[in-house]
Amino acid sequence: MSSSPNASSQQEVEAMPVFEAFRRVKRFRLFEPSVGVLGFVVTVFVICCFVYSDNRDFAARVRFLDQPQRFTWLRIKGSSTKERRVEFLGEKGGGCDLFDGNWVWDESYPLYQSKDCTFLDEGFRCSENGRSDLFYTKWRWQPKHCNLPRFNATIMLEKLRNKRIVFAGDSIGRNQWESLLCMLSSGVPNKESIYEVNGSPITKHKGFLVFKFRDFNCTVEYYRAPFLVLQSRPPAGTPEKIRTTLKVDKMDWHSLKWRDADILVLNTGHWWNYEKTIRGGCYFQEGMEVKLKMQVEDAYKRSIETVLNWIQDTVNPSKTQVFFRTLAPVHFRGGDWRNGGNCHLETLPEFGSSLVPNDNWSRFKIANSVLTAHTNTSEIMKFKVLNVTQMTSQRRDGHSSIYYLGRIVGPATPHRQDCSHWCLPGVPDTWNELLYAMFLKYEASQSWNL
Repeated sequence: MSSSPNASSQQEVEAMPVFEAFRRVKRFRLFEPSVGVLGFVVTVFVICCFVYSDNRDFAARVRFLDQPQRFTWLRIKGSSTKERRVEFLGEKGGGCDLFDGNWVWDESYPLYQSKDCTFLDEGFRCSENGRSDLFYTKWRWQPKHCNLPRFNATIMLEKLRNKRIVFAGDSIGRNQWESLLCMLSSGVPNKESIYEVNGSPITKHKGFLVFKFRDFNCTVEYYRAPFLVLQSRPPAGTPEKIRTTLKVDKMDWHSLKWRDADILVLNTGHWWNYEKTIRGGCYFQEGMEVKLKMQVEDAYKRSIETVLNWIQDTVNPSKTQVFFRTLAPVHFRGGDWRNGGNCHLETLPEFGSSLVPNDNWSRFKIANSVLTAHTNTSEIMKFKVLNVTQMTSQRRDGHSSIYYLGRIVGPATPHRQDCSHWCLPGVPDTWNELLYAMFLKYEASQSWNL
């Protein structure tokens, strides 16, 4: 649900009392024997934290904070002097790093309910598909040094009047796109005024979908382009093992439709691995030459360079705001998607060592190195980085896990889990809250410059 238009910023909420925290955690069966030794260790750790605290702080409130080396710990409220935060949309908020922060519990979340949103794939409707806990929907991102504005669907739709917002990328980008559809539709009483312009159903398919908000004459669009660069047939005369090639120096054909959007959100990364490319007969190509010895990592780096060069050379910054969203990590325990990796017992953000595979961090570093190189150049930057990797790495609890097959089929078998995509409402809503804040900040800066 959207808040009133007057609610320009989101105040920091009080964290839950100690006994209330235990009551909620118990309700979600976090410490039952089914979790095994890990649950016992976490229980003992949490109890020790409270026992160690001073008696006068025992009834204090707690919140979860991230620390270096991707660890999350408990800190008692009042144990340190809290720095006064500025409002991100205020004049002093320009220097605030939105991506340096913590996940805090907020009873006012989620922003919408999946049952009230008709624009969701069944695979993202975790609560309707059998997931009984809603703990994962209650976490809000709090930057350390500023307050984010609370998402307001009415304000966003007015800003989008007569405009296009386009998401282009893989199925995690689709996850974010559907999240925004639900967030925006929460501010529209007449849901029939929102429709797909070609009459296409919102089902998983290889193509694009364009939803129009009739009363605002704006469209929210998704283009499936998991690599962002062009995947096509190989040149004539190539070996039979080469079924397709990724032209790492050419953009996807659909990019012709992206470049004139008012807001463009790009992402890629999840398909850049051996299984999705070389193992399936997809090799890499530059010009007319197929690079049989090119490694996936090198091809990924080259493709990111192609995308950023396309932005610099093609996109009109006075017309289009471009956001490049970084990789959203997966969280498989005891394997991966092919061999029994799981995440269905995860009901809290990360307490201990990370479940994020090393190759996810490697891909993040590759993309980050290219993005950093471009931001350090003297040319005018035409894109912003939506850096969600670190914050999302802590949210092992938010995946579809076994709740992706739909209400009729019910939960999947434990050996075939989805620890890549995200339940909605959930983590992608936060990515869109950050997008909303950055968009409003840009709009405000344009007004100040007039």
